[in-house]
Amino acid sequence: MSIEIEFAVPSDLPAVLTLLRESGLPKAGLAEHPGTLLLVARGNDRVVGTAALELYGKNALLRSVAVEKDVRGEGLGDRLTRAALDTARRLGVTSVYLLTETAEGFFEHHGFARADRNEVPDDVARSVQFTYDGCGGATSMVKCMDNAGKRRPDRASSGPPAVSLRDLAPASDYWAPRAVEEQCEATCGCAE
Repeated sequence: MSIEIEFAVPSDLPAVLTLLRESGLPKAGLAEHPGTLLLVARGNDRVVGTAALELYGKNALLRSVAVEKDVRGEGLGDRLTRAALDTARRLGVTSVYLLTETAEGFFEHHGFARADRNEVPDDVARSVQFTYDGCGGATSMVKCMDNAGKRRPDRASSGPPAVSLRDLAPASDYWAPRAVEEQCEATCGCAE
C-alpha cells in the first residue's frame, strides 16, 4: 500500500478521532486550538495515521501521533513525526514539547529529551493536552530545534519536506469544532 502524508481536510476528522480513540490517545482540544496543524497518512483513500502540531508562538506541542494497527511496524510513525518536526522547523519553531505514557524511547530517537513540567512555557503548559486529567502521569519531553528557520535537516530528517506548506491551514480555520463533533457523534459515535 502506498501511503502519502498530507495536511488533513475537514472530512478526515471522524477517521482521526476514531484512530485516536482506538490508540488510547486523548482527542480533547484537537480541533479547538487556532494554531493546530493536523497531518494525516493516507493509504487506499483512507486515514491510516495522524500527527498534530499545536503552535504557540516559537513553541509547539506535538500530539496525536497514531498509526492504525494493521500498518504498524512499517515506519509510518517515524514518517509522521518527521513530517510534523519538518513543518515546525519550516515555521521557525524553536522548541517542540510533547507528553507520552508509552513512547519515550520512540521520541528519544527523534531527538526529544525529558523535560520538567515546571520548565514548560506557560502557553504550552495551559494547553488542553497538558491540563487534561488523563495526561497527569505522562512524561513531558522537549526537542530544541537548534536549526529552526535554517532549513538544515537534523539527524532524524532527510530528503525533501514531507509535506508542502502551500496548503497549510490551521485546523480551526476550516473546522467548526462543535459542528464537527456533532457530525462525528452522529456518524461514528467518537465525539465525547
